[in-house]
Amino acid sequence: MSRRCQVTGKGPLVGNNVSHAKNHTKRRQLPNLRTVRITLEDGTRKKIKVAASTLRTMKKKAAQAEIA
Repeated sequence: MSRRCQVTGKGPLVGNNVSHAKNHTKRRQLPNLRTVRITLEDGTRKKIKVAASTLRTMKKKAAQAEIA
């Protein structure tokens, strides 16, 4: 299974580690994925991988919807 957010599609980024001596070596920056359970319309539950930043946004939107 890939390290990718199933909602937004965020995936790993590639960059360089740079030491004090300016040596460059390749590195990967992985997204902060969390496994959450969601309930579908038909009542079944499913596990999906979601980025933590996406979860925060979804909670914020849900809170705003409750107020309005």
